[in-house]
Amino acid sequence: MIKKIDVNIKHMVYDYPTKSEEGFTQAEINSLISWFPTINTEKFDDAMTGNTCMMINDDIIHYPCDVYKALRCGLEGRDLTLAEFD
Repeated sequence: MIKKIDVNIKHMVYDYPTKSEEGFTQAEINSLISWFPTINTEKFDDAMTGNTCMMINDDIIHYPCDVYKALRCGLEGRDLTLAEFD
């Protein structure tokens, strides 16, 4: 069963007006997580560590799926599960 909060977070990430359609710059990630003052940034950062990313016009771009999973980890105060790691 999908929780309503999960759907809202997914929409926030996937509908975020990023500069690049491929994903998020670090500044955009910082803006997004600022909406959640109680987020565990250590868990968020841990979940983002080692993710595949790309360079576009000298910006590192992070995929929305990775930002979404990291956001959930930060909000839930947990590590990525094995099933979530890619």
